[in-house]
This record gives sequence, C-alpha cells and structure tokens, in this order.
Amino acid sequence: MRVRLLDATIDCLVEYGYAGTTTTRVADRAGVTRGAQVHHFPTKTDLVTSAIRHLAAKRTEVAMAEIDRLKASADPVGDALQLLWEMHQGPVFSATVELWVASRTDPELRAQMAEVEPIATSSLVEFGKALLPDHSAHPEFLHAVYTAMDVVRGILIASWATRDQTELEARWDRGRRHLILLFEALMQPAPSR
Repeated sequence: MRVRLLDATIDCLVEYGYAGTTTTRVADRAGVTRGAQVHHFPTKTDLVTSAIRHLAAKRTEVAMAEIDRLKASADPVGDALQLLWEMHQGPVFSATVELWVASRTDPELRAQMAEVEPIATSSLVEFGKALLPDHSAHPEFLHAVYTAMDVVRGILIASWATRDQTELEARWDRGRRHLILLFEALMQPAPSR
C-alpha cells in the first residue's frame, strides 16, 4: 500500500504540480482510503518527500546495477554521464523539480527537502566513487560530480521552455563532451615535483 501511495504521489506531482497534488487525489489514484493514506503519511509534505526519498533509493539501485558494465566500458566516464542523463529523464525528475520550486515558499517542505536532497545527491557521489575509486580522492572529484548533476539538471529544466528534442540532445552532447574533459583532467596523474 505504501508503494502504491508513493507511486501515485509522483504521478500527481507530474500531472498536477505540487499545488494540485492533494492527499485526497493521491489516495484516490492509489485506490486506498483517505484514512489509510493518513495512517502511512500524516501530511502532504510527508507524502511527497517520502515519494522522492523512495525514488532516489530506486535510482541508486539502478545505477549500482550498472557499475560492473561501466567499469568494463571503453569509455566509463562518458557512459556514466549518459546513465546520469538517462536517470534524470521522466517523471521522477519532473516531480523533484516541482518540490524544489514549491519549497522556495513552503518552510515545512523546504525543511523536508533539505533532508532528502543530500541523501539523493550522496548516492550519486557514492556511485562516482565506486566507478572511479582511484580518482575519487582528488580534491576536486566531489565538485566535478556536483557539476555534472548541475549540468544535467540545468539542461533539462531549460528544455521545458522549448520542448525541442533535437536542441535538447545537442545541448546534452555539448555538455557531456565538456564534462568528459573535466573528468579526464581530474584523472591525470599529479605532476611530480
């Protein structure tokens, strides 16, 4: 029942936005009573942030399942960046952005998102460390992972204004090439003194 409620929440966030996502609407979509929904998630904020936490965990599982394939790849960084891009496609990212924007003016949601966002982000950082263990100690490695996430998210958000798939792919190809250069620079041996 919890998973049905969490999935219904994501569907509602995507379809109706944060303002239009009501606990009643979520319960109806999940096929449960309002009482059952309240039993599992007392407030709307609990419901939506739990849904994002749930999906972040699923996203981490998907990424970690790809780790062996990526390590064996001829282009592990490029392929990992492509996986990051693909993981941000679809309703999960759209729902997350709805919550980021809504948290700007909703202090309760902002407090919840401040707890959830580091969990989701740290899972991607851990993925990067698992993929490139020999380079993850570099002092700029963490910043490079955050930059990659920022590039992916920024391109996707900007694309909502035009909905032009060709332009979106061109922007991602350019961003991916530059991110590869960034990671390749980090992976160079330190100059000897």
